[in-house]
Amino acid sequence: MQSVLKEQTATKHKIAERKPFNIRMFQGKLTPQEYLVYLEQQQSIFRELEQHPLPHPALNRIPKITEDIAELLDKGCALQGELPATQAYTHYLAGLSAEAQLPHVYLHYLALAYGGQMMRTKVPSQGHMYDFDQFDACVASIRKVQQDSWADEVNKGFDFVIDVFDALEEICVTHKTQSHV
Repeated sequence: MQSVLKEQTATKHKIAERKPFNIRMFQGKLTPQEYLVYLEQQQSIFRELEQHPLPHPALNRIPKITEDIAELLDKGCALQGELPATQAYTHYLAGLSAEAQLPHVYLHYLALAYGGQMMRTKVPSQGHMYDFDQFDACVASIRKVQQDSWADEVNKGFDFVIDVFDALEEICVTHKTQSHV
């Protein structure tokens, strides 16, 4: 049986999954540089979420994301910085209490835990971001605090994620256009 929360966020989830950048990532079509820009956005979002204690300490992603970024920098990729869409999201998250951030914890950490297990084989790095020590305990810790009343906030999180995916795709298209000029 599907949870009410999953049911009430399914539409936005589908939209996010079907964003061109996300599809290309899942198909293994991102360049190392494109993936690095994605990781930079993830690092900013997770840095904000990890300002508060998470339901389980093994959920912390910053050290893992940092490993992936270092790998790509070693391959000659260059940091691009936080996109305005990511800045808008992290600014929004910064205004939330630890409890009010939990729907966003649900959204991001379960996305990495579940979808990330498929994604990790498609990205141009070792995919450390998707490695969870104590995987079952991490997922259980989120499920323990999960509430159906989070639907509106999770959907708001999806809106921000969709904006970030759109901004990432725009940068990729612009970069490809400029490199062909």
